Amino acid sequence: MKFEKVDLFSPYIMVVIIALYVALAAIAYQEHLRNLQWISTTTFFYVLMGTLFFIAGVFIPKFIYNRNEKLKSLFGGNVSRENSAPWYNKLRLLLDERVLLAAAIIGILLQVVNLYLLGGIPILSGYLKFKATTDLWRIAYPVFLLAITILLAKYPRKWHYLLFIIGLAVFAINGYRTTTMAILISGFITFYYTRKMKTSYILISILLIALIGIAAGYIAVKSIQWQQWALNPLELVAYRAGFTMMVFDKIVHMAGATGGDLFHQAFSTGHPRVTVGQVVLGYPVGGSKPTTSITSTIFGPAVLDFGFWAMAMQMFLIGLALRIVYAAQMKVNGALTALYAIILTHTMIWVETGPTDSVVYVYYALALIATVLYATQLVRISRAPAKN
Repeated sequence: MKFEKVDLFSPYIMVVIIALYVALAAIAYQEHLRNLQWISTTTFFYVLMGTLFFIAGVFIPKFIYNRNEKLKSLFGGNVSRENSAPWYNKLRLLLDERVLLAAAIIGILLQVVNLYLLGGIPILSGYLKFKATTDLWRIAYPVFLLAITILLAKYPRKWHYLLFIIGLAVFAINGYRTTTMAILISGFITFYYTRKMKTSYILISILLIALIGIAAGYIAVKSIQWQQWALNPLELVAYRAGFTMMVFDKIVHMAGATGGDLFHQAFSTGHPRVTVGQVVLGYPVGGSKPTTSITSTIFGPAVLDFGFWAMAMQMFLIGLALRIVYAAQMKVNGALTALYAIILTHTMIWVETGPTDSVVYVYYALALIATVLYATQLVRISRAPAKN
């Protein structure tokens, strides 16, 4: 099979990401980085089963589609402005280039104001980094990411890529590696699906993204004044994976301890990753230092809240949602490609951090709503009387 025929960013990429993350953790355990210990067999079983439930969620829609001729006939068509409903065309005005451009610029300007009000550069100060996730940022980041990614998908002009780079730099200053990587990878996946790339360019791009991620994480960690790290950048990547898997190992042995509190906090003003540190590792509440945010893998929060079956259901639903949006974007492209890129990127990031970000659920909701609207128009067209 030729490399060009492989779809690198189908939902199954998640299986590869999970496997790589576990491999990184294994390296950390093998090298005994900062005295990390091997996780239990039970924890490996949880990882395996969670991954299998994800695969089931991805596989089932395709299985049903291949065996249903009505679905094949329905989704074989396309929606055009001429045959779509008036309300559908009005919604499409939100995807006008000028609207998206204005939204992207507003997102950048709000983040610039946020940095000004902070009075410094968060990536160089652990204390400022802790304060950087303000209400302004909570508006600026999702608005910019959504607008710029759709711009790149629908209107791939050269100066839109310049705006993308400016926005990436402005948000990278906030000091959070996940934000930087989310913007960068979402843009790359969108570019991958909308522009034909040579294999060599794809591989070079992936290498550059990896190096940027390693550098951003290392700079951010070294800027935390109350922590001392003697690890080099590569060791730090392995250690983070090993430590996060160690946290998940502890969670497996105290499943259901939070009883839904993490899920509730994800949709309120709470800090679920801080709660993970307090419940699992016994970190104190308050104090002179900023509270510590602890990652627990994509499986951790569901297990800590409700146990094994909650994790299984979560992974199945994530696989199902990704597959549905993926299939739709392969048909219609454009804005759906951008939305798929965004949710896939954040899901890949969740492999380490865990699904505790309300904004990502909003992206999922938007992607699924867009898919439903597209399917609704296909149904309407299929039922419309044929023109003579």
